[in-house]
Amino acid sequence: MGWRGVLTDRRVVDMLVVVGCLVLTALAVKTPWSTLPRPAIAVIGLLGSTAQWPRRRWPHLAVAVGAATYALSGNPGPLLVGSYAVAAYGPRRLVWLAVVVGAAGFAGRSWLDAGAVTVNDIAYGALAAGLTVAVGSYAATRTALLASLHERARQAEEQRRLREERARAAERGRIAREMHDVLAHKVSLIALYAGALELHAGSNDRLREGTALIHTTAREALQELRSVLGMLHRGSDAEPESTPDIAALVAASTRAGHTVELHDRSGTMPPPTARVVHRIVQEGLTNVHKHAPGAATTVSLEQNGEPDSPRGLTVTVRNTAGTHEPMDAPGSGAGLVGLADRVRLVGGSLRSGPTDLGGWEMHAVVPWLDAGFDRPAEEAG
Repeated sequence: MGWRGVLTDRRVVDMLVVVGCLVLTALAVKTPWSTLPRPAIAVIGLLGSTAQWPRRRWPHLAVAVGAATYALSGNPGPLLVGSYAVAAYGPRRLVWLAVVVGAAGFAGRSWLDAGAVTVNDIAYGALAAGLTVAVGSYAATRTALLASLHERARQAEEQRRLREERARAAERGRIAREMHDVLAHKVSLIALYAGALELHAGSNDRLREGTALIHTTAREALQELRSVLGMLHRGSDAEPESTPDIAALVAASTRAGHTVELHDRSGTMPPPTARVVHRIVQEGLTNVHKHAPGAATTVSLEQNGEPDSPRGLTVTVRNTAGTHEPMDAPGSGAGLVGLADRVRLVGGSLRSGPTDLGGWEMHAVVPWLDAGFDRPAEEAG
């Protein structure tokens, strides 16, 4: 805490106020400022000074004790502080009471010293008390205004955040509707045609197996699409309903006629890590299907660190050279770019490139993310 923070701390301010009043008490005793004995001046000044400590809670008690302190000991500190407290911390409808009590304190001081009270004494006392009350009222008004401005700024920021959330939700909804209108319809048609073709395959087992695989894959793709659409509707922070299955992903590629081996030494992964790993393996196998049909592929998952406290996971998708002509698929390379960005956002790394034997390798390191901590590393820092 800097000096500014120290000087704005309420306890420090209250302590400084009391110390200031005690210093004036010492001066009142030394001079002295009253006709009373010095021990009486000291006791009265001590009581009046300490009464200013709870002035925020009991401002009217503080000004009353301050007026009596000034009248008896000549110490004006508690009276000025009490008058300020009534204006700054007390109800506005009772501010006039501080002026009256302050004027009475000044008049009492004149009466004890001179044995009489003049109009000038009352006027000067009321003026001094009024100026003190005016300063306290200004401070209270300024504090209330600053609090109101801070509250309005907070509300404006909250409204801006809500508008952004509504805009994002509307955009997610629009994307979900467009995806449903375009993709869901076409995938459903693929599943429908594959099912019809399977029924008319007759005794051709290979054709029947191929159409069954197309039918199953299309149905799974439709389910995944609906899951993504649900996430878009719920928001970007929504969690998928289940943890992705890497083995099922590899098995689907095997059923499609590809030679894929899985070496899984990852153990039970947290859901955030499992989702990123699933996406890496999915993109790696998709690239093999597109660019190296017929290639032998190996998927390896290995923990980094101790078995009971892993630091991360190494994912490797390696394939040999393809044995068939690559597919003429649009968007070549875009998947790897998006995947690298996704891995980087969770604090991992991804590299890919050709091997010495003419194949391709994709190597990724994914941190062991705790459950419920699926967020970018920059934001977490």
